[in-house]
Amino acid sequence: MFTQFISQFEQYPALYLGTLFVFGSLLGSFLNVVIYRLPVMMQREWRNDCLEFLEQPSDNDDARFNLSVPRSRCGDCGHQITALENIPIASYLVLGGKCSSCKASISPQYPLVEFFTATVSLIVGWHFGVTLQAMAALVLTWSLIAASGIDIGHKLLPDNITLPLLWLGILLSLFDVFVSLEDSVIGVMAGYMSLWSVFMLFKLITGKEGMGYGDFKLLAMLGAWLGWKPLFVVILTSSLVGAVVGISMIVLKKTERGTQIPFGPYLAAAGWMTLLWGDELMGFYATLFRF
Repeated sequence: MFTQFISQFEQYPALYLGTLFVFGSLLGSFLNVVIYRLPVMMQREWRNDCLEFLEQPSDNDDARFNLSVPRSRCGDCGHQITALENIPIASYLVLGGKCSSCKASISPQYPLVEFFTATVSLIVGWHFGVTLQAMAALVLTWSLIAASGIDIGHKLLPDNITLPLLWLGILLSLFDVFVSLEDSVIGVMAGYMSLWSVFMLFKLITGKEGMGYGDFKLLAMLGAWLGWKPLFVVILTSSLVGAVVGISMIVLKKTERGTQIPFGPYLAAAGWMTLLWGDELMGFYATLFRF
């Protein structure tokens, strides 16, 4: 059955890409749930760990709260979202961006994440074709979107996302899906140690912490997938984009000079682009800096 699907996709590329776009939008809807609920789940777990350490009674809520329950509801009136109201992108447009019950505005984040996930899924499928590389790259892509959304909203990069992906990257390297096992393992060490060294040097000079430990783990994870050689491209690209965005936000008075800006989304975007177009980016930098 599975091989029949693969042969159909190979024979009809438009069917393959269209399926990826639709499935990507559905995954985008789920990623919205992850972006909202996973930080809440983490905060509840941390609170209960603290209470246990202090030998205080746990304040576990009777209501279960995870990625599947309770059902999604309107944050204003509590209206339970029906299946027809939860169709990616389309439901938001039909409802005019408002709750069907109380007419409160729905955040445009939801359709934007759905459309963005569908689009980048299509790009991954177009770039890698019907291959194991495409399947693996899709898993990485979806995970990076979730991690970036959480980092933007909460300045957190959950270990629940970065660490399993790190081990998956090493596992894939056993079969040379993207890089060899040697390059993958060195990439993990180089990714973590490079940012950790910058962090410690900055802290030694200024007495402040310039980034979080989650950024180290994220770059280590990207090293497991990309190997150690492209990490320079990832760091340079993310730093340049982060600097441009940060300066632009200060100039436009969207943020203050001392405000911390999450670095994870820039690392994630640079890592994703390097996975697809690493050689082209390296050639661009070689021409730009003449090395």
